[in-house]
Amino acid sequence: MVKRILVINGPNLNMLGIREPEIYGRMTYAELERFIRAAAREANLEVELFQSNHEGALIDAIQGAHGRMDGIIINAGAYTHTSIALLDALQSVALPAAEVHLSNLEAREDFRRPSYVRAACGYSVMGRGAEGYRLALQWLKQQLINNEGKI
Repeated sequence: MVKRILVINGPNLNMLGIREPEIYGRMTYAELERFIRAAAREANLEVELFQSNHEGALIDAIQGAHGRMDGIIINAGAYTHTSIALLDALQSVALPAAEVHLSNLEAREDFRRPSYVRAACGYSVMGRGAEGYRLALQWLKQQLINNEGKI
């Protein structure tokens, strides 16, 4: 049975390719979606993609993964640094989770360095652009193999 991963992208990621391309790259959100789907196929995983600029919608998506998905990848955007509610939601569903950031938060402004969601994630990758999603998918697959002995 193919494992299902929810990929959540937060605020302003829908503006990829337009918003600060010197930081986030020129890849559009549609191109990022295609990249993630291809990386999931390579890993023999099924992905469901979700993007919202609204914190409550992100929380609803996380909660909706309970009992339906096998893992979560989250790029919470700016909510990374502000949302204890996203942390609580991730902890409440108790699914293996990975945090992805296109840019390297450690090399950016001080206010972008802390991550609340990281506390609920077993893996964090930043500064690798779209490749970070592939790495997160590979990490999640390995976690699922380790937890079940097979995939």
